[in-house]
Amino acid sequence: MRADNNIGPALAGCHLAEADGYLIEGHVPARDVARMLEEKPEIAGLSVPGMVDGSPGMPGRPVPYRVLAFDGEGRMVEVYANH
Repeated sequence: MRADNNIGPALAGCHLAEADGYLIEGHVPARDVARMLEEKPEIAGLSVPGMVDGSPGMPGRPVPYRVLAFDGEGRMVEVYANH
């Protein structure tokens, strides 16, 4: 599914989901998914690349991380949120 949606290593997380036509890659916080679904930006989806300690569902001491918005070509288009 990642290859079919142009999600390469730079955006890859550990899980991939689809919601209302958007892709959610990795441990994206629920509030960011809810915001995306409400605002309906012209993006393909959101990603938290890798397995970030302290991100939703991940153990460990929280570290700062970014939620990236990406387009249909698998290019990061903006930092959607900072945590």
